[in-house]
Amino acid sequence: MNSDSKIYLAGHDGMVGSAIMHELHSKGYKNIITRALSELDLRRQQNVEEFFVSEKPDIVIVAAAKVGGIVANNTYRAEFLYDNLMIEANIINSAHQIGVEKLLFLGSSCIYPKNAPQPLKEEYLLTNTLEPTNEPYAIAKITGIKLCENYYRQYGDNFFSVMPTNLYGPHDNFNLQTSHVLPALIRKFHEAKTQNSPTVTVWGTGKVYREFLYVEDMANACVELLFSINAKDIYNSSISHINIGTGKDLLISELANLVAEIVQFKGTIIYDKSKPDGVYKKLLDVTRLNEFGWHEKTSLREGIEKSYKWFLENYK
Repeated sequence: MNSDSKIYLAGHDGMVGSAIMHELHSKGYKNIITRALSELDLRRQQNVEEFFVSEKPDIVIVAAAKVGGIVANNTYRAEFLYDNLMIEANIINSAHQIGVEKLLFLGSSCIYPKNAPQPLKEEYLLTNTLEPTNEPYAIAKITGIKLCENYYRQYGDNFFSVMPTNLYGPHDNFNLQTSHVLPALIRKFHEAKTQNSPTVTVWGTGKVYREFLYVEDMANACVELLFSINAKDIYNSSISHINIGTGKDLLISELANLVAEIVQFKGTIIYDKSKPDGVYKKLLDVTRLNEFGWHEKTSLREGIEKSYKWFLENYK
């Protein structure tokens, strides 16, 4: 991989993809191919195959996915399974067909079993049942991991996967119907402050733990791993992917208090215990990532402050 490598970044216009794009540019990579959904529907096999034959990228980064929070995952179950299966299968197989030098697939920490030991080690994959609310999305992401692993095992393709923890930051989704917890909290507390509302309601008990990673840190980790490792470095260690996270978590109630403080909401926080919490704890073991020399750079407070600033400047 050098500065002239032709890189196809799938999902460049999402939160994850735009952060990876910025990181690549900062490292001197300018030969980056992108396509909007209106130009290339990644769910259509023929279209994807024709694109790969025409463009012949050297490196592929799969950041394209249908994503959402607990409500979207549980409501649009068929779409989350079908769309993500099609996107990843078409890209990975097309990359194999033209002989791409290296492919990086991004998954999600929801791939791990609901009651897996904490923190979540890479080898816990497929050791028990999944959390029901996001099972379709998790199954799709597990399939992507296993596609990369088995294209390596059968053909020697240099394809491997990373599993980021819960991400947040610029270009996040702040739609309360489909967003993840942190951007939803930012929007709720901001609107409550501007509307002088005395309370903000947070889903669940607030007594579950979550880990969060600023998306620009995640992008840095992805590009650093592209520089420094190959598929054989992962699979020869008897694992199928590398976790990307901070190795630190906090209660949702602590997160809500922190967001309220940053947004300067002075009212009362109410927890709606009739709403689902999801899994009790979902903390990634990042031992292997740290062994590769990577650690996060942005504290949670600093990241939320940056995210809120971006929200104020961009979200109407």
